[in-house]
Amino acid sequence: MENDTIAAIATPIGEGGIGIIRISGDDAIEVASKIFRPRSSAYRSLADVESYRAVYGDIVDDDVTRDEAIAIIMRAPHSYTTEDVCELQCHGGATVMRVVLELALKNGARLAERGEFTKRAFLGGRLDLSEAQAVMDVITAKTERSLDAAHGHLSGRFSSEIKTMRHDILSMIAHLEATIDFPEDDVEDVVMDEAEEKIKNIKNRVDEMIASAHAGRILREGIVTAIIGRPNVGKSSLLNHLLREERAIVTDEPGTTRDSIEEYVNIAGVPLRIVDTAGIRETESRVEEIGVRKAEKYIDDAQLVIAMVDASESLSDEDKKILALLDEKRKDVICLLNKSDKETEISREEISSLMKFDSADDVISFSTKSAMGDSELESAILRRVYGKGANLDTNDGGVMAANEREADILRRASESLQATLLTLTNGMSADFVTIDLRAAWETLGEITGETVGDDVVDEIFSKFCIGK
Repeated sequence: MENDTIAAIATPIGEGGIGIIRISGDDAIEVASKIFRPRSSAYRSLADVESYRAVYGDIVDDDVTRDEAIAIIMRAPHSYTTEDVCELQCHGGATVMRVVLELALKNGARLAERGEFTKRAFLGGRLDLSEAQAVMDVITAKTERSLDAAHGHLSGRFSSEIKTMRHDILSMIAHLEATIDFPEDDVEDVVMDEAEEKIKNIKNRVDEMIASAHAGRILREGIVTAIIGRPNVGKSSLLNHLLREERAIVTDEPGTTRDSIEEYVNIAGVPLRIVDTAGIRETESRVEEIGVRKAEKYIDDAQLVIAMVDASESLSDEDKKILALLDEKRKDVICLLNKSDKETEISREEISSLMKFDSADDVISFSTKSAMGDSELESAILRRVYGKGANLDTNDGGVMAANEREADILRRASESLQATLLTLTNGMSADFVTIDLRAAWETLGEITGETVGDDVVDEIFSKFCIGK
C-alpha cells in the first residue's frame, strides 16, 4: 500500500478562495494529467511540466470542464513526501473539491489514510518522527509561543539534541567495548572515569528536557481554566477583558450567566482554555441551578481556577464557601480582588488567611475596567508554566518535550543512565556498563523513530488529519 498513489483534500472543508487536492506517489503526475488540461500550448500534459512550475488550466472529466485550476508539479525526491507530487489548486468550495478528488480516485489514486502524506515523508527520510509529530502541532498552535515551540521541533532543534546525545552514548559504548577487547592496554579505569563524567552531563540534559515537558504540554494543549465566583463579581467582564471583545453578556443583574461559555485566551503566549461559569449561589431558578451545578463540575475538571471576589464589598458567606470549596478540593487557584480601582473592603491578607496559596502573589488586586493587575495575572500564569524565576526571553521552546510520549521516553532514558551510573559506582566491569548505556541509546532512538516499531508509527500518524 505504501507504493500506491494517494490523494486527499489538503485544505479545510468549507467555502474559500482556494481548495487544494494533493496527489502523491509514483503515478501522481499520470493521474493528475488525466484530469487536468493545461491552457498553454507549451504543454501537452503535466508530464511536460518542470518541477515547481505553476500551470493554469482546467479540471476535466473526459471532455467536460468541471473547474479552473492551477497545477503544481514537485518531482521526487524534492517534495514533501519525497515522492512525485501534484497539487491541484481549484476553487475552495466543498462540492468542487469533492468532485476533483473523486476524479483523481477514479483515475488511479486511492484515498489517503490519516497522516499518510507525512508518514511517507518520515519513511522517505525527509522528517524524523519528532519532526513529523510537530507538523500537527504547527497546524494546531494556538499562540505565537506555542507556534515557536512546534516550529522548533519541526526544524529539527529537538531532534538534533537527541541525536547528539545518542552519538555521544554510542561513542562511549565503542570506547568501553574496546577496553573489553584489548584488556592488555590497561586503560579501563581511565575510560570508565571519562564515561562517568559524560553520562552525568547527558543525564542532566535529559532531566532538563523532562522538566520542560510540563511547559511543552501546556503550550500545545493549553490550560483548562475556570472562572469561579458568586454572581455579579465580574466573571463575564474578566472573560471579555481577556478576549478584548464583548463575548459574554454583562449587566448589574445577578445571575445573568446561566450557562458556561468556553473560549481560548492568549496570555503572554500561553493558551488558556478558559470557561466563564454561572455564579455559584443558592437559587430557586431551575435554569440557574443547572448552571451552578455545571460550574461546580468545572471546578473538578479545571487545571487552574481563577476565583473572583468583589473587593468593593465585604467578604460574603457565599464568597467564603466558594473559597473553602476550592481549598478543600486542593485546586490551583489565582484569586482576583476585582473592582480594586474603587475603595476596597477586602485585603489580600484576609483572602490569604482563608486559603493555602503557593505564593502571596497569587492574590491579586484587579480591575477589569482599568486593567489594574493585568501584569500580575500574567506573571502568575507564566509561573505555572515555566516555574519560578524562569527566564522567558531565553526559554527555548524548540528543545522542550512536546508531548507525553516524548516525556515518557526521556524518563525511561534517564532511568537507564541512572542505572549506568550505579553500575559504575559499584565498580562493575565495562561489559555491564555498556548494557545500560545501550538501553539508553535505544530508548532515545524512539523519539526520532530510529528504534521504534511499525505499530507505534502507525498509531502516531493515525491521529493526523487525512490531508496531511
